[in-house]
Amino acid sequence: MDRNLALEAVRVTEAAALAAARLMGRGDVAGADRAAAEAMRKAIRSIAIRGRVAVGEGDPGVAEALYVGELVGSGEGPEIDVALDALEGASICATGGYNALSIIAFAERNGFLRCPETHMEKIVVGPEGRDVVDLDRSPTENLKALAEAKGVYVADLTVAILDRPRHATLIAEVRKAGARIKLLPDGDVAAGIATVRPEAGIDMLLGVGGAMQGILTAAAIRCAGGGMQARLRPRNEEELRRCHALGIEDTNRQYTADEMASGSVMFAATGVTNGDLLRGVRFFRGGATTNSLVMRSRTHTVRYIEAIHRFDFKPEY
Repeated sequence: MDRNLALEAVRVTEAAALAAARLMGRGDVAGADRAAAEAMRKAIRSIAIRGRVAVGEGDPGVAEALYVGELVGSGEGPEIDVALDALEGASICATGGYNALSIIAFAERNGFLRCPETHMEKIVVGPEGRDVVDLDRSPTENLKALAEAKGVYVADLTVAILDRPRHATLIAEVRKAGARIKLLPDGDVAAGIATVRPEAGIDMLLGVGGAMQGILTAAAIRCAGGGMQARLRPRNEEELRRCHALGIEDTNRQYTADEMASGSVMFAATGVTNGDLLRGVRFFRGGATTNSLVMRSRTHTVRYIEAIHRFDFKPEY
């Protein structure tokens, strides 16, 4: 893939973030999600790719825009699979909370793991922990291994976990092991990616979250050189049937980031609200500022981009 596609991807996430940020704190979850999706769909039309949505806003007939299988881009250029979440953390945006993002990733055709919308068990760490943690080990064992790899005490580690009833036992074990915990109301993608940034203060992401969000996290982790392992956790017979229909017979299989986002991968994200990874959109008279990151798996290059948008000059997407 042409490396310039990475910068085109940022323009797409900026458009979605700007649209969603207009509705921050207004309590309209569906409205914020819809505004972001419409802006992203419009912005991606101008990119010279023959894109196909592999991870999107939902299945055909359920999502109005950016649904799985939808063709995106200009229709000219390389065949690209697209994984996206126009607004990761719609409820966060609606309440003005932390870690809402607009996200997009590009991979070569069939580069993203095909799976239904279901749950996924995840462990995500930065580069130091890439080869020392294992999803099949206990949280206590993984925390000890990561602490040793980083040259710190377990008490110095911070673990991000979604604040859900299903994580009661996990939270209790992490606390008993002595690590600190950051409970997330929503949006585990930002926390997962933050593990590769020492200044973010998150050393590990643990627990069960969305599978689609897991694939997006894997794309970012591939680009940033971190480590991730995951396992699908279907919640019911229907989700299990859909896994089988996509050729996933062994739902206990453990996946690495390389298997969930393979080949050449590009990733971009723009902050909608302030968070562990990026600052959110800030409006001023006649414009706004956005903060984004863009990464490539081929070079592990990570760029942070602060953009000033002037609405009196900015062309329509």
